[in-house]
Amino acid sequence: MSLDASGQFALAYALTTTAGLRGFLTLFAASVATHYGWIHPAHSFAWLGATSTTVVLGIFSLIEFGADKVPAIDHALHAVSFAVRPLAAAILVGGTIHADNAPTLYGLMGLGALNALLVHASSASARAASTLTTLGTANPLMSFGEDILVIGGIVIAFLHPFIGAALALLFVISLIVIARWFVVRARAGKQIARSS
Repeated sequence: MSLDASGQFALAYALTTTAGLRGFLTLFAASVATHYGWIHPAHSFAWLGATSTTVVLGIFSLIEFGADKVPAIDHALHAVSFAVRPLAAAILVGGTIHADNAPTLYGLMGLGALNALLVHASSASARAASTLTTLGTANPLMSFGEDILVIGGIVIAFLHPFIGAALALLFVISLIVIARWFVVRARAGKQIARSS
């Protein structure tokens, strides 16, 4: 797949959004895409397509998938992911955008990391509120929902980067609204419990 600059930006935005929910799975998808020549990263990110990189990211994707389904372990995973997912997003930007110079690329990588951090923080807030309101029983369902969104988002991003980017933007806005609703609901429940 050969993308012009705007296509590269759209792909990067869509992938950094999915990385906010599943950093390793999104990196794994980019690694497979690089390995098979579907995307062509700059030379400094060519390692993304190495077989060893693809295998390691595949293993970590499976661990991420399983650990996110277990209440309590999912919270530990989310804590670690505050560093991992923005880093994954920065790598994704570096692997998809061909910038004219290093400072521009680093700035774009930083923006990608911030996007993933925003998505992850919203998701982690919703997960924490879910734990408070459902004692963690809804967390595996939320996780499966995130898996479906991420896989769909990755597929759309690679097939139609502009549609993927538009859907990613709508998703980010929706996630912020939903996370805020969960937090407000959890706070209201705590206040009712205190006053009882």
